[in-house]
Amino acid sequence: HVQLVESGGGSVQAGGSLRLPCATDTAVFSVNCFAWFREIPGREREGVAAMRIGNSFTDYSDFVKGRFTISKDNNKNTLYLQMNNLKPEDTAMYYCAAGYYFGLAISPTQAHYWGQGTQVTVS
Repeated sequence: HVQLVESGGGSVQAGGSLRLPCATDTAVFSVNCFAWFREIPGREREGVAAMRIGNSFTDYSDFVKGRFTISKDNNKNTLYLQMNNLKPEDTAMYYCAAGYYFGLAISPTQAHYWGQGTQVTVS
């Protein structure tokens, strides 16, 4: 069982930046794909970014391309989401997830493991 723990959320003004870390445990070596999702009240959980460890392939939803970056520090067993030029519409609960495959749609149905989430508020 892979454990994921997000942190780094908070409040920021529009145009600002935040970096969300997601600490993982050693069981993470059993999976090869990671992703970030977000959930806005009243809307379905949506994929933000995904990466495949083996070939460092990354993918982003259109609404964050050019602003957000997903990365992983294998020495620290930590996944990151760097968020720049934040907009009020980025306000959401952000979740990291792990699995075996995330398609171009970055669907939450493909996630096998979830973190507890961290709130990001942009005003």
